[in-house]
Amino acid sequence: MGIGDLAAETGVKVVTIRYYEQIGVLPAVKRTSGNYRSYGGNHVRRLRFVRRCRDLGFTLRQVRDLLRLSAEHGPSCAEVCEIAEQQRRAVEDKIADLKRLATELGRIGASCDGRRAMAECRIIEALSSWSPR
Repeated sequence: MGIGDLAAETGVKVVTIRYYEQIGVLPAVKRTSGNYRSYGGNHVRRLRFVRRCRDLGFTLRQVRDLLRLSAEHGPSCAEVCEIAEQQRRAVEDKIADLKRLATELGRIGASCDGRRAMAECRIIEALSSWSPR
C-alpha cells in the first residue's frame, strides 16, 4: 500500500509517517520501481502501536524504548512495566494540575458577572496580576 493508504488505515498523517521514518520509529520502507513507498501489514501494526502510545502520552523516546524491548524478547517485561508506571504517574500529575487550573478558573469566573466595563473586568484583572508560585 502507498503512504496515503497507510495514513488512512491508521489515522496518522502522511507528514507524521515520513517523520517517523526519518527518526527511525518506522523501519525503512521498500520503494516501487516508480520510487513510491510500499508499506505492508507490519508497518500498519507498528504505526498503530506508535499511535496508541502517543495517544496515551508516551514520549517518542519511550515509544522507541517500548519498540526495542518488544523486539528483544527479554526474560521479563519489567522495563516495560516501569515505563508504563512512569507514564501513569505523569498522567496523574497532569490531572492534578488540570484540577487546580479548573478550580482557579472557577474562582476567577465567579468574580465576574459580565456587566462591568472592560476596564473593570475582574477576570482580566486576575489574569494580569497572576504570578508563578
